[in-house]
Amino acid sequence: MIQVKRKDAKEANENLLRRFNRRVLQSGVVSKAKAAQRFSKPQSKRDRRDSAIIREQRKADKALQIRMGLAKPSR
Repeated sequence: MIQVKRKDAKEANENLLRRFNRRVLQSGVVSKAKAAQRFSKPQSKRDRRDSAIIREQRKADKALQIRMGLAKPSR
């Protein structure tokens, strides 16, 4: 748990925020949360290959539809 002392009577709000942000960054809470967002369960080599094949097929179908004028190109 991150603890920051209370605001002094003469202290500006910006200084309090700066102090809090510095403590949060030093504690590593943000980096742990970002790492947890990017985590994906390990897949087997076969599953990765199968999903890559499906991705390539979808990409090829989309390109064909664009060439035939059935779909708009994405921007």
